[in-house]
Amino acid sequence: MVSDVDREQLPAQARRSGFGRVLIAAYAVFALSASARAGVQLATEFGSAPLAYVLSAFAAAVYVVATAALATSGRRGWLVAVTAVLVELVGVLTVGTFTLVDRAAFPDATVWSVYGRGYGFVPLVLPVIGLWWLHRTRPSA
Repeated sequence: MVSDVDREQLPAQARRSGFGRVLIAAYAVFALSASARAGVQLATEFGSAPLAYVLSAFAAAVYVVATAALATSGRRGWLVAVTAVLVELVGVLTVGTFTLVDRAAFPDATVWSVYGRGYGFVPLVLPVIGLWWLHRTRPSA
């Protein structure tokens, strides 16, 4: 007999196994690379493109939260992961569009510039895959 607590943990375990591990690893790589990039940019070149560098730091924070939430069990972890991945998707679409419309405002690239072109468009695809995976492993009501 499966208890209600066990039933809630099953999707969380699935979220962290198999493909979920690959997804968490991808988010961890982006969290690390975006954090390093933002840290260097903020420390050494902030005055030349403050908007771009603050957005890089924001993207890094989103990737850190998404990574941690994807690896966290329970309904709350799932909700935080969905929120972080949705923020990521909105961010990459918004920043990607603005970098095409107003290039002068972005003299240097961010992780999300031109929809993540500098990262092989992975920042555009990753949240779509993340949302699909989170939908697939959502906790029962």
